[in-house]
Amino acid sequence: MTATLELEGLETGYAAGWHRVCPVDELELAWGEAALVAGFQVALFRTAPGEVFAVTQEDPATGAFVMARGILGSRGTRPTIASPLHKEVYDLETGECFGNAELRLATFTTRINGGYIEIEL
Repeated sequence: MTATLELEGLETGYAAGWHRVCPVDELELAWGEAALVAGFQVALFRTAPGEVFAVTQEDPATGAFVMARGILGSRGTRPTIASPLHKEVYDLETGECFGNAELRLATFTTRINGGYIEIEL
């Protein structure tokens, strides 16, 4: 399954294209993990079997690299991640912050290919 996410704020100099990250079975359901993908820190979340989201590991409010330790949840049918520092809640699909329109997470397209999670930068 492909989770279609929006790419924002990615600086030039990173290797563009698809990058294999890890076997999907190594990412626990409803738990975040940090990964270094082509020199860029991302936070991965497996919210359901066959559904993986990727966002920047950097908290937009503080600049700390902590988003993989955030709290997964939902707003209606929208999957969310709450920052572990100040509890801002972000939409995992769009990166939109529900409480502060000035904040936004960079989001990335993911797919599961041959049992592996891949992310597109």
